[in-house]
Amino acid sequence: MSVPRPRQLTLGAFLPAAGHHVAAWRHPSAQADGGGNLAHYIRLAQTAERAKLDAVFLADGLAVNMTPGAAGKTDYGGNVEPITLFSALSAVTSHVGFIATASTTYEDPYLLARKFASLDLLSGGRGGWNVVTTGHSEAAGNFGLDAHPAHADRYERASEFHDVVIGLWDSWEDDAFTRDKATGRFYDPAKLHPLNHQGTHFRVRGPLNVARSPQGRPVIVQAGSSPAGKDFAARTAEVIFTAQQTEEDAQAFYRDVKERLPRYHRRADELKVMPGIYPVIGSSESEAIAKYQELQDLILPEVGLSLLSTLIGEFDLSRFPADSPLPELPETNNLKSRQTLMYEIARKRRFTIRDLYLWVAGARGHWTIIGTAGQIADQLQSWFEHGAADGFNLMPPVLPTGLDDIVEHLVPELQRRGLFRREYEGSTLRDNLGLERPVNRHAAARSSAGRQSAVTA
Repeated sequence: MSVPRPRQLTLGAFLPAAGHHVAAWRHPSAQADGGGNLAHYIRLAQTAERAKLDAVFLADGLAVNMTPGAAGKTDYGGNVEPITLFSALSAVTSHVGFIATASTTYEDPYLLARKFASLDLLSGGRGGWNVVTTGHSEAAGNFGLDAHPAHADRYERASEFHDVVIGLWDSWEDDAFTRDKATGRFYDPAKLHPLNHQGTHFRVRGPLNVARSPQGRPVIVQAGSSPAGKDFAARTAEVIFTAQQTEEDAQAFYRDVKERLPRYHRRADELKVMPGIYPVIGSSESEAIAKYQELQDLILPEVGLSLLSTLIGEFDLSRFPADSPLPELPETNNLKSRQTLMYEIARKRRFTIRDLYLWVAGARGHWTIIGTAGQIADQLQSWFEHGAADGFNLMPPVLPTGLDDIVEHLVPELQRRGLFRREYEGSTLRDNLGLERPVNRHAAARSSAGRQSAVTA
């Protein structure tokens, strides 16, 4: 069980290849081959750990983005699979967590459970699973399907998928492995539990062939903002990533998700809400603005338009005049919450298609903050103290220099204000997030039965 402590920010670093800006790889300071460069990621992970960040995070896709007009002009291809990368990074770090994305639509529950349990065990309890249903339809053809499954079907499958994985992670009780050389008993068979799941989508016997880790099981992370996504998060997630533009919208999202928790017999502190932020940091506001504009000037129009076409639900916007308003398009089967966000931004700001793709080129709908470390900290503090966030998922514009700016300027400012730790609280991701260690369900059932027997004796 976690030790009570003063409420402080949780901070993660979202570290995609060369950075978050759609043109980041073209920037002079960027590591253009970052997506497959181990030395680059070792540097990033160790920098994040030096700053005492809770975790590093990687999104993941299961297809190459080949949008017409932008083919060959983005760094979306050639990135390594995150579990493989994080296994390597866990060997050169000791405290920072590793949150990897994996799909419930296109993966298998047993294999996924085994991969994440292995990362969690080998890292000493620092693993996390970002549960996604996969928003992009290009993946379907890579898995023998003619079309991407419907949104509602993906969430129905995801719910059962999650339950199977959690059940597999409880295959072994904490003290199952005795490894007693004198008696010849390696483990206690009474503390090994097959799953024997039979459901609508899966039949999985189990047990998992990987032991429990020091934190019990990987932390569950989710990023859906549709009604189905928020309800799924309220039932299953321990961290939720979200894209919010204003403090008022963030407060509404925060209340909505937290108020869903009691339906599933959960407390508010069992779910950390972490909006994404895209901080452009300068020694002065004018320097920060100049750094922002330097990246904007690298955007190729066809790449910006391709990005927006994806975010709006994989509809080709190239057939519409770039200086016209965003057209009314059908509801997507893919990135539903992001499509909604794009329309909200366009209407509130009266953006044309060109305005909108330039605006989302950096943060893709997340909160862009441009200024000094002090100015950015002021806004983060306000969100944190006024019920809009428990922490933030930091999205550096360019890597590695954007992370360096965060670590050297923003984190020290938050520490000076008493908003963020100076040392890690523990050795596992749960320790540092302030999340309770889950009790093995079989051990809990036996303990409960023992107490009941004692009462009735």
